[in-house]
Amino acid sequence: MASATNEPHSSYDRLQEVKQVDESKIGVKGLLDSGLTTIPRFFHQPPENLPGPKPKNRPRLTVPVIDLSGERSTVVEEIRRSASTLGFFQIVNHSIPPSLIDSAIDAMKKFFEESNEYKMKFYHREAGKGAAYSTNFDLYQSKAASWRDSLQVRMAPMEPAWDAVPEMCREALAEWDKAVVGLGEELMSILCEGLGVKSDKLKELSCLSARVSVSHYYPQRPQPDLTVGLTAHTDPGVLTVLVQNEVGGLLQVKCGEDWADVEAVPGAVVINIGDLLQMMSNEEYKSVMHRVLANPVEGARVSIAVFFNPSIRENLYGPFPELVSAEKPAVYRQFTYEEYITRFFKKELDGKTLTNFYRIDDTNA
Repeated sequence: MASATNEPHSSYDRLQEVKQVDESKIGVKGLLDSGLTTIPRFFHQPPENLPGPKPKNRPRLTVPVIDLSGERSTVVEEIRRSASTLGFFQIVNHSIPPSLIDSAIDAMKKFFEESNEYKMKFYHREAGKGAAYSTNFDLYQSKAASWRDSLQVRMAPMEPAWDAVPEMCREALAEWDKAVVGLGEELMSILCEGLGVKSDKLKELSCLSARVSVSHYYPQRPQPDLTVGLTAHTDPGVLTVLVQNEVGGLLQVKCGEDWADVEAVPGAVVINIGDLLQMMSNEEYKSVMHRVLANPVEGARVSIAVFFNPSIRENLYGPFPELVSAEKPAVYRQFTYEEYITRFFKKELDGKTLTNFYRIDDTNA
């Protein structure tokens, strides 16, 4: 496919180039397979979105790895500490067999590396009850696109229409979702204990009941230092559970002025706090900016994230009453999840837009 990157600046039509790539339905993998040597200009990220040079003589930062098989009180404290500071942690010795993680990742990789003709059947931006394959869900809203392809499947509260999900992914996704629900329930119980509220508080608020599975495929980019795999952002939901293949070193978490690496630990599951849990915890837990660097190596990075959200959209959400006092008043106002998620999809994927909007002292609220 021809690229507009070599045209004079004055004649460049970004929307036309976006539509040309989007309507081809081949994704960034298809662009590479077509022999592309320069990425389309709308993938060029502004300098502030690109990673700068790594500081010299500064220790490398990594997110903590927590053994879930340890003493309950120790596990609760370690997770509470990580959730209240970095907002990210990895867990090992959990309930999901490594073979199940591997089979789920392998199934997703197989789909992304299928023929363009096969993948085109699933290419659209509205997941509905089946699967939605696309390049950047916010392709038309974002200032610049990221170098990745994605497959989204809404797993709950309604079961997906499996005949509208790629055949090679069906069994793996169904088994993966069952395992993730059990792990999610355990983690939410631990997080509630860390806050000092009832262990089933999040479950009662239907936070286990709506789940979206999003798989990302990050192939090698043909031009170094022009784009990213995923721009810096926070997740809007309650909790995110993620697994990744062995192509590590690309997922990074904001840590002060630095970025901490999320290493690819065999068998580990990456957990991060979402914006909604930050607000419900009255900012005891932190939803932290994270990003994925563009892939510089030949092998593709494959990840599967499951986003836990409330299933009851008309309920009001906000800081737990148990966590609000005269000494620590509510940091956020209440809102319905319907209002909240509608606002999210009107915006491009960016930083702390949602939490800032609902913050009580925000003059723009």
